[in-house]
Amino acid sequence: LQLQSNRITGMPTIPRLNDNIHGRSTFVADCGVPSDFDETLECDNCTMCCNINEDCHPQEKTKVQKLGLKGYTEFGAVLLTCFIALCCMVAFLLYITARRKNIGNTGTSEMMTSIKKVDMYALSKIGKDSVYSYFVTDKVCGWFIALVTLGIQVGILVFFILASEPNLQNDSTDIQFTWHCPRDTDVCYNRTDLTNLGWFFFCVLMIAFLSKDMINGSKLIYHSAKITHSFKSRI
Repeated sequence: LQLQSNRITGMPTIPRLNDNIHGRSTFVADCGVPSDFDETLECDNCTMCCNINEDCHPQEKTKVQKLGLKGYTEFGAVLLTCFIALCCMVAFLLYITARRKNIGNTGTSEMMTSIKKVDMYALSKIGKDSVYSYFVTDKVCGWFIALVTLGIQVGILVFFILASEPNLQNDSTDIQFTWHCPRDTDVCYNRTDLTNLGWFFFCVLMIAFLSKDMINGSKLIYHSAKITHSFKSRI
């Protein structure tokens, strides 16, 4: 059922066919953005939504939604929570192990020297020019600046996550409509340039640029678990 580019402002209740059997081109309408209407056409059962530029996108559940999550916002919150919990668990296990081995059970002078060395090591891994180096200090002002910076960066990340939500009727979405549904055929096709080779190089570049930060972060978690540090310093 191809109803795109027909300026239909109301959509009747038509059951959706199985995409796995009949494909994604069984029910196409002008329910994408930007729209030719003041209010974007709502079509919950459409398999494909097209916009005013005759570009289309499948209206289907994402891989995240198939896992039972509402969207990328909830997925990001769950992923961040699991990551923080994992880091805390690893640090706690390392602390228990160090406590059993009596690591750091030395004199006060040697202990203070060891703490200073570890603080300098942590500063070198974070980067002396980074605002996060304030986390190494005991000053409240430094911690405040670092936390505010962290909050701003998380807030910017939230904007990107919200824009990635698969709501084809929302003008703020950043989803690229890469499908095309020609008027002389009942089959839609994807015009995207993304390939498996492109994703491979993308992953290689991300690993190459982020591996250093991941390794340094793992080392910081390891050193924060030493019993020579106070509870405040370990946090």
